[in-house]
Amino acid sequence: MSRTSALAHAHVRTAVVAALLVPLAACSSNAGSGSPDDKPASSADDRPVTVTVTPKGDQVRAGDSVRITAAHGRLTAVTVADAEGHKLTGKLAGDGRSWVSDRKSVPGTAYSVTAATRTEGGTAKSTEAAFTTAPANKVNKVDWRPGTGTTVGVAQPISLVFDNPVKNKAEVEKQLRITTSNGTEGSWGWLQDWSGRDRVDWRPKSYWKPGTKVTLDAQLNGTDSGADGGWFVRDYTTTVTIGARQIVKVDLDDHQLTLTRDDKTVRRIPVSGGTPGGDKRSWRGTAVLMAKEGTINMNSETVGLADAYNKMVDYSMRLTWSGMYAHAAPWNARYFGNTNHSSGCIGMSDANAAWFYRQVRPGDPFEITGKDTKGVVAPGNGFGAWNLSWTEWQQKSALRR
Repeated sequence: MSRTSALAHAHVRTAVVAALLVPLAACSSNAGSGSPDDKPASSADDRPVTVTVTPKGDQVRAGDSVRITAAHGRLTAVTVADAEGHKLTGKLAGDGRSWVSDRKSVPGTAYSVTAATRTEGGTAKSTEAAFTTAPANKVNKVDWRPGTGTTVGVAQPISLVFDNPVKNKAEVEKQLRITTSNGTEGSWGWLQDWSGRDRVDWRPKSYWKPGTKVTLDAQLNGTDSGADGGWFVRDYTTTVTIGARQIVKVDLDDHQLTLTRDDKTVRRIPVSGGTPGGDKRSWRGTAVLMAKEGTINMNSETVGLADAYNKMVDYSMRLTWSGMYAHAAPWNARYFGNTNHSSGCIGMSDANAAWFYRQVRPGDPFEITGKDTKGVVAPGNGFGAWNLSWTEWQQKSALRR
């Protein structure tokens, strides 16, 4: 065969082989330029992050947590603030997909939201949003005891009385936090105050340990009281210190008052309690010294005893809202230590009352015993919570019902 013929034959074989290989390569390769997987990785991963803020819009209902979610990416930081720069703190989920505020939105407030995000491909961006809450149609306020910075006795509860009814007791109670310097066990209990208003007290299981620091943090701002109660639009806080362990024991059968301090007798004082056999009898049980009121006018008509008395009384120490006091009663001197002959109060001489007044402080318990009394001090008549067992008191918590 000639050289020219051999070369031509070789070219033919090469062309045939090449023609056979082309479709084979086309079927077996996934790297061709027409493959969907040929797109750069960043084109799928860099889709814009979609941020959703709840609530949204104008005049939305207050009282809910703010929730922010992210799709196609992650939240890296979130700021929710009102027009004055007060921020709602919150928690970012571990996967960065959501953020929820710790506190509830407040009525009548404009909020701005800034959400920093990052796409799956790593692109950072910031998204802004805003919403406003509807104003409160009614506001609920709180009167609390004791006052901040005070030193109180070992039986003093933390007590909050509300201006308006509280229907959402459990929701309100969740916002009330008591912290103590020594982990004191205690519980909230709901009751009706002597004024007829709703009230919630926190008392320890047993009398406080002297020196305990107690802090109330009532994070009520943005909480709805429920029907007819209105909204809370501020927080409340108070810090108190527990003083010496002073207990006043009043034996109406023996007509003696005994002041103990750190379980040691300091002084015994002859007294006269309420007259037996009628409405002038004293209360029994544990009453807590509410206030030292000094010299005040006492009028029997204000406590339902007609015109039995109307006089100025020295060294007055209030024990109940219904009008039981310990005080100086020099007009009853012949009865001290031997007969109960008052209109329900615990009377003593001027000298003993002056000394005793200087010794005691609000929060000291008066443990009153006697056969002929008009009953046990009710929980809402002053600070009568100690007349309930610990189990009974715990059942008054809205979170245990």
